[in-house]
Amino acid sequence: MGRKRLTGDGDELLARLGSLTTQVRERAEFQRSQVELAIALQRDMLPGDMPTAPGFHLAVEYAPACYGLNVGGDWYDAFRLPDGCIGLSIGDVQGHNIEAAAFMGQVRVGLRALASVTGDPGELLSRTNELLLTLGTDLFATCTFVRLDPATGVLESARAGHIPCVWATADGRSGIAEDECGPPLGILGGTDYPVTCQRLSSGGVFVLLTDGVVEGPSMSIDEGLDQVIRLAGVAAVAGMEAGKLAEAVIKGAERVGHEDDAAVLVLRHDSPGSHGRS
Repeated sequence: MGRKRLTGDGDELLARLGSLTTQVRERAEFQRSQVELAIALQRDMLPGDMPTAPGFHLAVEYAPACYGLNVGGDWYDAFRLPDGCIGLSIGDVQGHNIEAAAFMGQVRVGLRALASVTGDPGELLSRTNELLLTLGTDLFATCTFVRLDPATGVLESARAGHIPCVWATADGRSGIAEDECGPPLGILGGTDYPVTCQRLSSGGVFVLLTDGVVEGPSMSIDEGLDQVIRLAGVAAVAGMEAGKLAEAVIKGAERVGHEDDAAVLVLRHDSPGSHGRS
């Protein structure tokens, strides 16, 4: 009698385990499909060709998270403004799911649309911020927008809660862009975003990146930024191509052990005799 009850209990336990295993498998398959969809959204929303201008070259690199299923809303963009200047943007949406990837697309499209009205980086971020607030979502985004005047090499930039850019010159100087940062987009209405101006000298490089490039379990954000500063400095002195520097920076993200997406956008000003290397 007792043996039959044990057999019955064992069968019931096996049935429960089988049911749990099926549920876990279904959830894993659903999560994987969600991640694949988010990745597809990212790829479709990110730009293909980069704009060109005499004496300047752009290069981008993007790497998904190293660990887990942290597919987020990192983006980069570069496009021609109505006045002939070039707009550069890079940013990161809070969250790691399909909603974050979709919101990334809304932010990027919003920036492009509003850039046809104003090319001033501070005003552009302010208008985009107000636009995002009307969407009624809980998501927000950090962002840097830079306006390059190819005729002068002048860069005008504004930041919304994003990590700073890195610069380097051909004479060996390098560092972090010293600019004032406003709050992320989509949090607080009526926000002003200060604009900082600097000139990209001949042979210099300017690097825009997301925090996945410089922050992770293996390095603090300060250590990660120092790593990029060193790479940019060496690249500028050596006359390294923009694409090679972008590859080196994204490779460095592996040493950081990034748990988030990582994106980098490199702008290089040709030096005399570089023969248009990119």
